[in-house]
Amino acid sequence: MNGPDSLLRSFGHHGAAARERVLLVDDEPEILVALSDLLEDEFEIVRATSAREALALIAERSDFAVVVSDQRMRDMTGDVFLAEARTMSDAAAILLTGYADLETVASALNRGSITFYAAKPWEPDALLAMVREAAAACRTRRMLATEREILRSLFDNLPVGLAFKDEEGRFTRLNALAARALGRSQKECLGRREEDFTPSGAPVLGDRTSSGDSGAPELVARRDASGRPRWHRVTRVALGGGRAGSPSGEDGVSEISVLIDQDVTDLMEMERRLRQADKMQAIGTLAGGIAHDFNNLLTAILGSLELVSDLSPDLDARAARLFGNAMDAARRGATLTQKLLDFSRPRDLARQSVDVPKLLEQMQGLLTQSVGGGGKRMTPVHVASPPAGLPAASTDPALLEVALVNLCLNARDAQPNGGEILISTREAMVRAPEAGMGHASSNSAGSAAKGQEPPETQSGQPLAPGRYVIVTVSDRGVGMSPETQTRIFEPFFTTKAVGGGIGLGLSMIYGFMQRNQGGVRVNSAPGQGSSIELWLPAVESSSSGVRGDAAKDVASSKRGGGRSVLVVDDDESVASVTSSFLSKAGFDVIECHSGAEAIDLTTQRPEIGLVVMDLLMPQMNGDECARRIAEIRHDLKILFVTGFADRARLPTGAKVIAKPFTRDALLSGIDTVLAG
Repeated sequence: MNGPDSLLRSFGHHGAAARERVLLVDDEPEILVALSDLLEDEFEIVRATSAREALALIAERSDFAVVVSDQRMRDMTGDVFLAEARTMSDAAAILLTGYADLETVASALNRGSITFYAAKPWEPDALLAMVREAAAACRTRRMLATEREILRSLFDNLPVGLAFKDEEGRFTRLNALAARALGRSQKECLGRREEDFTPSGAPVLGDRTSSGDSGAPELVARRDASGRPRWHRVTRVALGGGRAGSPSGEDGVSEISVLIDQDVTDLMEMERRLRQADKMQAIGTLAGGIAHDFNNLLTAILGSLELVSDLSPDLDARAARLFGNAMDAARRGATLTQKLLDFSRPRDLARQSVDVPKLLEQMQGLLTQSVGGGGKRMTPVHVASPPAGLPAASTDPALLEVALVNLCLNARDAQPNGGEILISTREAMVRAPEAGMGHASSNSAGSAAKGQEPPETQSGQPLAPGRYVIVTVSDRGVGMSPETQTRIFEPFFTTKAVGGGIGLGLSMIYGFMQRNQGGVRVNSAPGQGSSIELWLPAVESSSSGVRGDAAKDVASSKRGGGRSVLVVDDDESVASVTSSFLSKAGFDVIECHSGAEAIDLTTQRPEIGLVVMDLLMPQMNGDECARRIAEIRHDLKILFVTGFADRARLPTGAKVIAKPFTRDALLSGIDTVLAG
């Protein structure tokens, strides 16, 4: 019989209005000549002088539309030949016979071996019409078979589950995806209702009509073969002309319904990650703005306290203690705002090639003292032996140490009744997405990570392809719910009691890993402990990673001496403190509070040899102001001070000091600029 390929060729062949091919079979040459003369104007004729020869021709080619055969032939009777041909081809069969063979003809018709028969001698017009009708029937049959194959292939290979139900709601046909969504095989689903596989208490999101076949999609929770919950968008549509519950419509067609089932679990997870990314970006922007304003306040507070100390060096013990408390509180505030900035905006990293196992070995004493010791809070920290051949990581070792200490402290607090902390390392490879895939695959180089899903950062973005060194901090503590896991990297979010923490440790880790082009992965469940993985890019060559632009402080003996300095800051209290620091160091200070004023002053007063300028100001930012000043005074040196630095906006090599700053930090920065 014809397969799908031959059916498609047949469909295209007839669609091009090509002539159908007719096979004539008779052991009398005169009969073959007479039949050819009758049919060759409309059909392509192929002739055979025996049944065996005809069967060989049919085996070679499957495009015969009609086979016309004589009944009485020397090697095989026509009815037997056509019955054999029927097993090889779907061509229409016409039997030519005498009146003496009518009983044989009737039997062949009943068996379906032949389509028509004609008595000898035949009437030419009647036989020609018979062949035309047989060819048209074959053409229609093949077109229908082609359409059926196309629909079957589409049905079986749709990327969504598709099922049909009868008027009683029983499955009559469904594809593999629909059966998989119900957790059964296709055979198990046939003849049964959807309700048989869906628990009555299963969560459902969306509205349904009383008939359940409104066509409006709904979200339904189902469990896959492994028992994990999956969300499905299910659409039910009633077909047929009948009313709901009636066995058939007005046209007599039984009412059926179609179920379309799409697994949207991954789509919903992606949407959740995008919402989380938007939220984290908004929080970061807010945190940066708050930090900037607080740094201005703290600059004024710390600077004023330092100036007061210079004015009143001989304080009594009580006043000195209160003064010291104020200074310490202001410094803690500066540390807090720096944490906010680390979370919200990238800063320079001193990335280099780091031997992680060696770093962990060097940290063992620090971890034992800060985490593992202390009576009731004693929580041993174990460092697992690294796998052989572990590559170096490209990261900032100081920030990695801070991140690991934070994770170990959290792991200790998650085990109030005691436990242990395990730090382990391994290597993994994140591969580029394959064609048609929506995310990168990850295959570990070590057996521990084989089969893992692709790691993704808390921002929802997949890691870039490449090799990674993974540092995992695990505990056996109380664990975290999925809701808690989605929030642990938000600033100020904490599950600890009041006084137990401010909720910035993990947000700092989040910011650090994002800037380090790595990621964080959390694995936890209530009562089953937690493990947090830091994915660090591996060093691909012997060259060390890119180091930060940390400039060395350069001592200078040319401080002050009547040199004119322009201080530009929109916050008058900060400008006042800065001016006071510089005046005491011997500088001649000129103060203004906007970029426009700074441009006018540098134009009018050529004695100005240095500008100390705030980076973020209204109307005109410091970077724009500096560019305009450079057009007027290209030799004029500028030191930027800011509570929220974005180096991407500054010229290469620009010197920046962070607010709040001390007098020594300000003067050291000026020394560096003047010596540059």
